[in-house]
Amino acid sequence: MEKPFAITLDVGSSLANKTGSWRTERPVYVDLLPPCNNACPAGENIQQWLYHAEASGSDDGGYEAAWRQIMRDNPFPAVMGRVCYRPCETACNRARVDSAVGINSVERFLGDEAIRQGWTVPVTAAPSGKRVLVVGAGPSGLSAAYHLTLLGHRVTIADSGPVAGGMMRYGIPAYRLPRQVLDAEIGRLLAMGITLQPSTTITDLPAVMSEEGYDATFLAVGAQRGKRAYIPAGDSARILDAVSVLHAMEGNDRPMLGRRVAVYGGGNTAMDAARTARRLGATDAVVVYRRTRDRMPAHDIEVEEALEEGVRMMWLSTITHAAAGKLTIEKMKLDATGFPQPTGEFTELDADSVVLALGQEAELSLLNDVEGVRIEDGVVQVGPDLMTGHPGIFAGGDMIPADRTVTIAIGHGKKAARSIDAWLRGIIPAASGKHAVATADRLNTWYYSDAPATVRPQLELARRIGTFDEVVGGLDERTAQFEARRCMSCGNCFECDNCYGVCPDNAVVKLGPGQRYQIDLDYCKGCGICASECPCGAIEMRPERR
Repeated sequence: MEKPFAITLDVGSSLANKTGSWRTERPVYVDLLPPCNNACPAGENIQQWLYHAEASGSDDGGYEAAWRQIMRDNPFPAVMGRVCYRPCETACNRARVDSAVGINSVERFLGDEAIRQGWTVPVTAAPSGKRVLVVGAGPSGLSAAYHLTLLGHRVTIADSGPVAGGMMRYGIPAYRLPRQVLDAEIGRLLAMGITLQPSTTITDLPAVMSEEGYDATFLAVGAQRGKRAYIPAGDSARILDAVSVLHAMEGNDRPMLGRRVAVYGGGNTAMDAARTARRLGATDAVVVYRRTRDRMPAHDIEVEEALEEGVRMMWLSTITHAAAGKLTIEKMKLDATGFPQPTGEFTELDADSVVLALGQEAELSLLNDVEGVRIEDGVVQVGPDLMTGHPGIFAGGDMIPADRTVTIAIGHGKKAARSIDAWLRGIIPAASGKHAVATADRLNTWYYSDAPATVRPQLELARRIGTFDEVVGGLDERTAQFEARRCMSCGNCFECDNCYGVCPDNAVVKLGPGQRYQIDLDYCKGCGICASECPCGAIEMRPERR
C-alpha cells in the first residue's frame, strides 16, 4: 500500500502530483540583519566572523578567516576587544535564553591571535594617485588612514603627540589597554605604507593642503582638552584635570596626587582617574557626583570595577570650595526633571587634590580661517558623508556631534574613508539599504541548548590596586570557540537541516554545503511548518502570487 503524500519519502510516489497548486502562501528564505551587527558602531559583520571562528579547523573558516572578516571594518580587534562597551552584546538575542554571546571576548582572542601569529593585511588596490592628509593619530584618524590605504590612496597622518594612538594611549589606562597590544596593532597599520608625522601640529590647514599637494583631508582631532569648572579655592588647593592626569601617565614623571584624592565628575574618565589614583598610592579615592548612580554617564562595568578596587562614591554631592587638604561639599537633590538642586546642607571632605573629570573638548583652532566650516557648541558640523562645509575637508571622531567612544570613532574613520574615496573619484555612492533586524520573536529558542557565557578571568584585587597590570584576562582557544558556537545565527540560515527534516512534502531541496536550500514549489502546499520551526527565523511565509 502506498503512503499518503503527506509522509512519503519519495515525491514521485505521492498519491497526488504537483500538490503545490493547493498553496495560498509560499515559504521564502530571507536574510535578516543580526541585532549584533545592527548595534555595532564600527559596522562589523559580527555574525559572519563568529561563524568563521566557530568553524575553526574546518574548510568553512578558521581564526584567521574570522580575523580578516573583522579587519574589513575594524583595524583594531585586539584593542576593541578590551575597550569597547559592547553594544552588540546588549542587543544580542541570546540573552533571552541564558546570557549574551561573549562577542567582545572572542574579538579580543582573535586580535591577540593575529598579533601572536604576525598576520598582516596586504594592499592590493591599484594606486589612485591621490594624496590624503589625516590630522590626528587616534582611533578615528588611524581607521580612516587604514581604509584609505586599502582603497589605493597615499595617506599621511600628522599628529601633535610624539607617539600615535590619541586617546587610546593618552586617555585609556594601561590596566585596561596594555601598550604592547596598542603598539602592535598601530605598527601593523603603519607597515602598510601609511606615513606618520609625529609631534606635528597643523595650524594653517589650507596652506598645508595647498603647499604639500593634498587632495583631501580628514580631521580627527580628539577631545584631549579637559573642561574646567569654577570652584572657589584657596591658594594652596591642588586642582588638576583628569585628561592631564591620564596623559601624564604616559610620561616619566607620574602625577603626584597625594593619599586622599577627590575626583569630580561621573563619566568613564572619572572612573579611570579614580582607579588610577588608587594605583598611584591613594588610600582614599572618592568620586563626587551631583546626581544618583542611575543617572551616571559612566558605564556600569566601569563603576563596578571601581567599587571593587575601593573607590568611594559620593552621590548627590557637589564641591563648593577647595582649600589645602579639605573640600566643602554641598548635598544635592534632584528636582522633578532630574536636575540637581542645592539643599543648603554642607559637609567636609579631606582631600590632598581634586581631579576634575567634567568632560573633554577638542582643540579646533586649526579651523579658524577655513572657509565654510561651521562650529557649534564646540563641535564641527558635518553632512551625512562626514564632509564639512568646505569641499574636500571631512571630519569625525570626538570633534563632531556623536558619543565619544573608540568604537564610534573607528566607525567614523571607515565611513569617512569611503566618502573621501567617492569624492576623489567623482562618484556618488549607491545607497545601501538594510535588511530588517532579526528580532527575538522570530526565533525558536528552544532549539538551542543552554550554554551560559564564559566568565573572563580577572586579576586578583591586591595586584589590581598595586600595579597597572591588565585587569581583565582573555579567553583561550577552547573557551573562545565555545563562545563563538553560542551564536544563534539570528535571521540567517546556518543549514541546520530543520526545514528539510520537518517538511511533510519533501519539498525542501538541499543544494550542498554553503549553498543552503530551495523550495520545490511543485510540491510545497504552503503549510508553513518549515517557517514556524526554523530556529533562527530565516524563513517567512508570503502570499502566493497568482
